[in-house]
Amino acid sequence: MNLLITGVTIADPSSQFNGQTCDVRVEQGKITALSAQLKPQKGEEVFEGKGAYLSPGFFDLNCSVGDPGFETREDIRTATAAAAAGGFTGIAVLPNTQPVMHSKSEVEYVLNRSKNNLVDVYPIGAISHNLEGKELAELYDMQQAGAVAFSDGLKPITDDGFMSRALQYSKGFDGLLMVYPENKSIAGKAQVNESKTSVLLGMKGLPALAEEMQISRDIFLAGYHDAPVHINTISTAGSVAIIKKAKKDGIRITCDVAAHQLVFTEELLNDFDSNYKVKPPLRGKADVKALLAGLKDGTIDAVSAQHRPHEIEFKDVEFEIAAYGIVALQTALPLLLKAGLDAGQIAAKLAIAPRRILNLPVPVLAIGEEANFTLFRTQDQWLYNAASNRSKSANSPLLNETLTGRVVLVYNHKQYQVYG
Repeated sequence: MNLLITGVTIADPSSQFNGQTCDVRVEQGKITALSAQLKPQKGEEVFEGKGAYLSPGFFDLNCSVGDPGFETREDIRTATAAAAAGGFTGIAVLPNTQPVMHSKSEVEYVLNRSKNNLVDVYPIGAISHNLEGKELAELYDMQQAGAVAFSDGLKPITDDGFMSRALQYSKGFDGLLMVYPENKSIAGKAQVNESKTSVLLGMKGLPALAEEMQISRDIFLAGYHDAPVHINTISTAGSVAIIKKAKKDGIRITCDVAAHQLVFTEELLNDFDSNYKVKPPLRGKADVKALLAGLKDGTIDAVSAQHRPHEIEFKDVEFEIAAYGIVALQTALPLLLKAGLDAGQIAAKLAIAPRRILNLPVPVLAIGEEANFTLFRTQDQWLYNAASNRSKSANSPLLNETLTGRVVLVYNHKQYQVYG
């Protein structure tokens, strides 16, 4: 089906049409015309896009999917449905599955399960066997099978020597390690940010130091081996400062921040709502301010949704025993708009930068390019509830809230889906 989208504003820093209002024609999966006031052709579907922005398709580089093994919380079908509804045409999925994605057979399983989907699914292989941080997984074989990077997902690499060996080995075939920044010996069993709020809540605080020490270690190792490292979901002002200096020093380091960390603060925990229990924990207002500044000055490369689905029995419990995380693919856009990002910044941080970090082709809104894009409105309101939630899980503090910022169409692989 050929498609004509009329009156959209292009939000793509890589396109010569960036910032212009255009009509966009797609034929057989390719953008064939990009101009003002195109005339509809016979048999062409016309979509009115006046007032909307057209961006390269969003991409999430930090997504948890339960398939294989934990399909009761999320499977590839529901994850990609939620992703598309949130504007994502690509997701990179973490290896925290059962069995763990630590060999080429699990990588091939995910790729086979996600074939012919509007949303591209890219496996991230485990760094260590069974995520135990002791023995290297089959990194090279997984890369050959289609893994785009390596991570132990929600678990930090605690052994310094192991991390050093992993970097040395992966450098030999240009592999990228993605790591979660937490020094376990400092963090202990703490679950909330160390601050006055943690004292008032009567809960052990998790200091910013635990994150910043781990990042400092990884920076030293990345510099020693001259190897790339990506830090997932930083959350403190100190982390921004450390990474900013490392980049100035020429260290090959990139990082991302979760969308909710740009809006939510630790004060939201005063009612012990377990849907606000995330990892890293919600921090203070000064941290949020520093994260936004770091995002805008380029210190923070990308934004991730940090999608973490859980069954109700793991979240609708006392705060201290609840699981970490929220379902986040459908709410990333409204959160970024609430944080003050404009359409161009959203395209740069949520569509372009994640793909560049993973060395994947970046869609461009230009004539002759494959069509891979997201159409969204920044002022439209919509109700996020059980009916509109596409995830299999419902662990979000935003459920049953009216949100501002709505995806209205996504296109990829000659397929498109309209919302609203």
